[in-house]
Amino acid sequence: MKYPKEYLLEIKTRLKISTVVSKTVILKKRGKEYVGLSPFKTEKTPSFTVNDEKEFYHCFSTAEHGNIFDFVMKTQNLKFGESVKYLANLAGMRPYTFSKEDEAREKKWTKYKLIYAKYVEFYHKDLFKNPLAKEAKDYLKKRKLTINEVKKFKIGYVSNDESLKEEIFKEFSESEIKDSGLFYFDENKKKFVDRFRDRVIFPINNISGDPIALGGRILNDSKYFAKYINSPETQFFKKGSNLYNLDFARKLSNNVSNIFLVEGYMDVVGLSKNKVENVVANLGTSLTTKQILTLNQFFQHITVCFDGDESGYKAALRAAENSVIELKPEKEISFLFLPDKHDPDSFVNEKGRDFFEEFSKNNSVPIHKFIFNHYSQEMNDNPSSRAIFEKKLMTIASTIKDEFIKKYVLEYFLEKVFELTPNTNFKYKKNYTKPTKSLKSTQNYYNETKSLTAINIKEFSFLYILLKKPELIKENFNLIENVKLFSSENKLLLDEIVNQTNNFENTDIENLKIDRGLIERVLKYASIKHILVKNTNDKQKILEILSELIRDLKNYELELRITDLESRFSKDLSETTFNELKELKKLQKIN
Repeated sequence: MKYPKEYLLEIKTRLKISTVVSKTVILKKRGKEYVGLSPFKTEKTPSFTVNDEKEFYHCFSTAEHGNIFDFVMKTQNLKFGESVKYLANLAGMRPYTFSKEDEAREKKWTKYKLIYAKYVEFYHKDLFKNPLAKEAKDYLKKRKLTINEVKKFKIGYVSNDESLKEEIFKEFSESEIKDSGLFYFDENKKKFVDRFRDRVIFPINNISGDPIALGGRILNDSKYFAKYINSPETQFFKKGSNLYNLDFARKLSNNVSNIFLVEGYMDVVGLSKNKVENVVANLGTSLTTKQILTLNQFFQHITVCFDGDESGYKAALRAAENSVIELKPEKEISFLFLPDKHDPDSFVNEKGRDFFEEFSKNNSVPIHKFIFNHYSQEMNDNPSSRAIFEKKLMTIASTIKDEFIKKYVLEYFLEKVFELTPNTNFKYKKNYTKPTKSLKSTQNYYNETKSLTAINIKEFSFLYILLKKPELIKENFNLIENVKLFSSENKLLLDEIVNQTNNFENTDIENLKIDRGLIERVLKYASIKHILVKNTNDKQKILEILSELIRDLKNYELELRITDLESRFSKDLSETTFNELKELKKLQKIN
């Protein structure tokens, strides 16, 4: 039996071909395409290209050409059905089985789509020609929408004209109509009633562009009716698995790396009107891990931008706690808070696209900082409150699936908690006197609180061990001889320590003439200090920690060299560059 066309199309829609191919071939961006060495023959000069927009690969040296299914079949020696299962799993889709239930489901799906397509098309056209739609058109004009936005998003208006309802009930069965969620049975009137009557409607499309649900906005605010309603959940529509405008926004992912996530349909439409088109909205529910995973398939950076009121802030907090679980090293999630009484639609209409994008760039807060800032504001100055605060942060961090991200988020939380209860007994504060001459570039140290990277923190931990365990370093000086640091300030500090101690022959660290600012910066940001306190007399353990830090620093140096070579290779496609790159990657694996 054949797989349904729609099932295969959704796999192709959810997966960029470059994502699939890059699991086998090292690809480099060149213009609109990616290039790499052919997986079908041994070659020294890349002749293999991948085009995400056209959804195909082509090998000039072997004439091999095809889509993601062809690629997996040919490179993994799989049959078509096996490649479909592999790619469906990669796309986060359920496996397809050819049972009678699946056949019945496909027939229902076909009918479901037909009902929605007919409904959306009818009421979209009716908005323009039906005199009963005047109030709806006035509302859209008041919201500053033009005919372009109305047509792009297929916005419509459901009047009391029941001609479409009569037509639908002639063409489809009662159960098919009921399953669509567009109509419900009124027990009092003993008839089916249009769920979206007297509402402006916003079609919600699946990732392939088929309308599968609606959002409806009542024209006159009433205490008896909800301002916005969505289609009820059905067999083919789950609110937590879909995003408004994803079918449009995903097509931009070849050119932009970030996506704005907003709350409302009008926020999406308003931003789009102002040329901010990389935007989607969740559908009246808390942000789900499924929605985050879907966006991660296409974009590197998600910026959550909810309304600038109390309810918007609460929704953002729920979104943060739900989405932090799916943080990954190559992905980012940030939060953007607009001025009070503004939503994204009103803000971009008032300020314009350029201001909105600049405001976003300057005011977005990384997810871990947002979470910390929120709970720190709730904390009172008493031990019980502080304990609850710290426990809450540790609980949130423990939910993160990726072990590397979990580690660094925990380090960040611990550092910030430590700052709230500084160690007042640290002996450097008592014994250090301000030197007559500071090292260069120390004047800005105390302003540097937000720009620290993971490698900065590794350097601080490395230096912390040198400062706290000079006798141990003296015995094992060979370990640190060729260590390279990357921030200019930390390099200066390392040089001063090594020079003034004469390669740690002198271990009287406290009396060295080193700027106190440099020392306190290390003491403040070194994440290793918590572990070192617990293992202060365990030399072997400290040496293991030191070795691990040195290995991380050396790997970072390798990563920088690899990135530089990859950039060079994408331009010159040189065999020499490629071979050098390959050797560095081997060395990286060994380390």
